[in-house]
Amino acid sequence: MRLCGWNVGPAAGNPTTPNAAFKAEVSDYTRLDPLPTLVGLADFTGIPVGVLARYVLAKWACAGSEGLLELGPSTVERLWEHIATAERAGTDADRLVAYEHLRGMLSWLRAPLAEGHAPEGL
Repeated sequence: MRLCGWNVGPAAGNPTTPNAAFKAEVSDYTRLDPLPTLVGLADFTGIPVGVLARYVLAKWACAGSEGLLELGPSTVERLWEHIATAERAGTDADRLVAYEHLRGMLSWLRAPLAEGHAPEGL
């Protein structure tokens, strides 16, 4: 099987391009070949490569839903409202205000993970 990379081009560096950061990340990751890892894992576990690929994709695709379940829809909406407000205003100053709001909210979400406070194993 031949895997192809994808180059998003200059659009990735333009913050006004829809989903620019995600497109840049996709472009970066498509330069990697995951098959040697999957083949090695298949050989080690006896699980077919296709099943492992489906597992990895399903687990990754569900991660956003898992995060939503952990945070709760109201928290996600509260976080997103800062972004939406800044984008409606369309200025760097408003985006900086949104960043400060998000930083504050995320700091309390992250508090249990802060140095010396993380549960064992994290």
